[in-house]
Amino acid sequence: MKLTKLFVGAFALSAMLVACDSDSASAKDTELEELSSSSVIASEATQSSSTICNDSLSSSAIESSSSSAIEIASSSSTIRNDNSSSSSETTQSSSSSENISAGSVYDATAKTLTDLRDGKTYKTVTIGDQTWMAENLNYETENSYCYDDDPSNCSKYGRLYTWAAAKTVCPSGWHLPSTTEFKTLFTAVGGSSTAGTVLKSTGGWYNDGNGTDAFGFSALPAGNRRNNGYYNDEGNYAYFWSSKEYDSSNAYRMYLYYNHDNAYLSYCSKDYGFSVRCVKD
Repeated sequence: MKLTKLFVGAFALSAMLVACDSDSASAKDTELEELSSSSVIASEATQSSSTICNDSLSSSAIESSSSSAIEIASSSSTIRNDNSSSSSETTQSSSSSENISAGSVYDATAKTLTDLRDGKTYKTVTIGDQTWMAENLNYETENSYCYDDDPSNCSKYGRLYTWAAAKTVCPSGWHLPSTTEFKTLFTAVGGSSTAGTVLKSTGGWYNDGNGTDAFGFSALPAGNRRNNGYYNDEGNYAYFWSSKEYDSSNAYRMYLYYNHDNAYLSYCSKDYGFSVRCVKD
């Protein structure tokens, strides 16, 4: 009798374990199905499952109609435009080609910007009605990083900034661009569907995915620093912060990809490290 009870008990335990395994497998299958159907995760092959960046919002979709994802989001009270810049007025010097502000000198003839905070000088380019830095900002501040923590990469690519740092890092007289200003840039170079090709530099992109640099913007594939401290995407992507917040945890960015002609706008965690291109006030 005892032996029979032992067999019965063992059989019941085995059945329970099988049921648990089945439930667990079912739950995992459901989770995988949900993940695979998520456009946020599936939209960018290089992003891991832990990534919370949304790369499904192309700038062409943004521009196409008022029903697009960003146009709808723009009407939400949770999104605000932080196109805040130092509003100090520039004073015209004796030279008509040079504007001097409290912390920077812009020479329109030489097409340069000198950041008086550290003495670094950057190339600039005027595209349409906008004047942009033609190099990534390399001003060292808190929450800014060199790719792979290698100082030589700061010289090559500029620094990677969290969004909080990016919002205040541009020299006076210049500011972090809004998504609207990025879209204006796309329009000036022929539209978002080809902006990636003409804005990318002529070298440095993976698998010969270089651009024509037709307008002198010279975007380099500087990659990013993830919020877990890891670096990746050097050679593949160029990411630039915008001043526009998506929600309390995320903000919009512009990015270019080695294998695409497009330029894109999407949102990502504010804790990521991306490049900064300042635009003149």
